[in-house]
Amino acid sequence: MSKKNHSFHLVDYSPWPLTGALSTMILVSGSVKWFHFNDNSLFLLGFTIILMIMFQWWRDIIRESTFQGLHTISVTNGMQWGMILFITSEVFFFISFFWAFFHSSLSPSIEIGGNWPPKGISTFNPFHIPLLNTIILISSGATITWAHHSLMNSNKKETIISLMFTVMLGILFSLLQAYEYLEAPFTMADSIYGSTFFMATGFHGIHVLIGSMFLLVNLIRLMNNHFSINHHFGFEASAWYWHFVDVVWLFLYISIYWWGGN
Repeated sequence: MSKKNHSFHLVDYSPWPLTGALSTMILVSGSVKWFHFNDNSLFLLGFTIILMIMFQWWRDIIRESTFQGLHTISVTNGMQWGMILFITSEVFFFISFFWAFFHSSLSPSIEIGGNWPPKGISTFNPFHIPLLNTIILISSGATITWAHHSLMNSNKKETIISLMFTVMLGILFSLLQAYEYLEAPFTMADSIYGSTFFMATGFHGIHVLIGSMFLLVNLIRLMNNHFSINHHFGFEASAWYWHFVDVVWLFLYISIYWWGGN
């Protein structure tokens, strides 16, 4: 730091972007092999490698930000804008699924009987598990806000408790969604309804899993005193991401489960 005449962080060479991309390719190839040949060995290999890379990549970033002091105010501002732009791209990602759903539901074609939902599709009751999951995610939004306020007030105990509640609510949501998928009366192959339903809710479910992992890492960091009032962007980014996941679910629930299922 003493030899630099600027406040930015010029990152060192890292093997994780390349190896992460390769492991993702293995994971996707393994998924195809699993679907077509009922062999999940390659999928599990790719998943294991991704977990190992995530652990080591997070380790390096935590070391740079917390112990080496490389995340200055200028760097943090840049990361905040990066997170904002990333969430914006995610918004448009989900808009594509909503576009496909409303394109098919507002003017159902003759191939699906001119009805929405299509003939032969038994939809979920929006007031059973979907409503429970909605309550769970809204509650998790409240607990993550509680954690943020507690952190800004230097109340470590309350921050840990509220963040633990948020992680547990996220895991509970994923378990209930997995149960819902197992009991689903239709599949992704059942017309455009099955395709749009499982693509939209499935990708949201993946985002919940990623967000829960994001929050769990921050919980571990919080227990190790990595955050303060002035240094907590990792936590802040996870809170933004979680609120985004909550809002997307509200649109999914209203559009697909409630309006689109009746």
